[in-house]
Amino acid sequence: MKDMIKKGFSVAFIALMISILLPLAVQADIDLEAESGILVDAKTGDILYQKNADLKLPPASMTKMMTEYLVLEAIDEGTITWETTTEISDYPYSISANTAFSGIGLRQNKAYTVRELYEGMAIISDNATTIALAELVAGSEGEFVQMMNTKAEALGLPDYKFVNSTGLNNKSLGDNYPEGTNPDDDNLLSARSAAMLAYHLVNDYPEVLEFSSTIRSELDEQPLENLNWMLPWNNDNFSQYQYEGVDGLKTGYTSEAGYCFTSTAQRGEDRFITVVMRTDSYGARFLETQKLLDHGFNDFTEMELYQAGHRLEGMETLEVAKGKEDQVAIALANGFSQMVREGEEELYDLTYTLNEEALTEDGKIEAPIASGTVIGQVTLAYKGDVDYGNIDETKDMKVVDLVTTADIEKASWFSLVLSAIGDFFVGIYNTVVDTVTGWF
Repeated sequence: MKDMIKKGFSVAFIALMISILLPLAVQADIDLEAESGILVDAKTGDILYQKNADLKLPPASMTKMMTEYLVLEAIDEGTITWETTTEISDYPYSISANTAFSGIGLRQNKAYTVRELYEGMAIISDNATTIALAELVAGSEGEFVQMMNTKAEALGLPDYKFVNSTGLNNKSLGDNYPEGTNPDDDNLLSARSAAMLAYHLVNDYPEVLEFSSTIRSELDEQPLENLNWMLPWNNDNFSQYQYEGVDGLKTGYTSEAGYCFTSTAQRGEDRFITVVMRTDSYGARFLETQKLLDHGFNDFTEMELYQAGHRLEGMETLEVAKGKEDQVAIALANGFSQMVREGEEELYDLTYTLNEEALTEDGKIEAPIASGTVIGQVTLAYKGDVDYGNIDETKDMKVVDLVTTADIEKASWFSLVLSAIGDFFVGIYNTVVDTVTGWF
């Protein structure tokens, strides 16, 4: 008997320890050697891992993702085209002539196309081509910085400060720092905001990947070689960094920012976005990114948890008032699909909320009813221990409509009268029965 008690206690103790330690193990399964980092599902924006993701840090040239976004937006709106040309003003020319600024030697008195300048910005992270594009789009870099901050607010970035188009700190620009900013200013982004910016860039303008995945090009006969060593280079020096599926997105480095990298990679239908900030070296940012991407591709699977048309257990129908039918079937208008951590397939439930305004006082829906009528909402609830939410806090809750699945016609006037008479006599009968029962 004592042995059975001991055995039972041991099993219970082990179960208790597993319940306590497993969530910690799940959260600590990535030894990320970066000051901050994040892993995001590029389709939904769901955060699958994070470390200090709300810490605002200088993003260095990852700032250029916003410049890329605004240039692509201007092309999409027809303000400029890929073949629009512009000449290089004195300011970007001075930056281009300075090798400390990754200058590639742009020439004045020459018309450069938007495509040429964009390649310089996206492939080799050139600062002069970035400034030239900012001036083309907005008239001046100062005006462009205002556009950057306005767009950041519109996209819902939670933590940001843009002071120039390149990611350099203003101090290094001397007297050329953009109007409206301070000479000691630096750009600031959190890993969450950088991931959110990348999320919008990749989803709103997927053509950006054409540039970010280009390994080699040239401008003015100068070679442009991508700074992203995770791309499929045919170079043994980069073999330890290359990663299947990587096709972007933006590197960054300044002495203040350290080595940063925003990546995106796709395998099959799965695409992830990662950000690492303040890693120790040029190569370290890619090795740390590998850890995040491995976590995404190896430990998560996109699953359809509930299909459209799914009917909630115990909530398959709703009573109908004044209809030819007494009940109408109700179901999910859309399904729920998302990245699910391995072993957590059963940790999702559905909860529903009926729209009281759509129902009568006694909780019925009144005929006539059209199929697809929204009568409430269904929320996907996660019962696990590790939930990082979504990069867009307004999308943390996963909600779909609860709808009727059939047309119900209104009963005829005669049927309604008979029903009312029936209800009247049923009411009298019940009252009499209750009264007589009370006598005994």
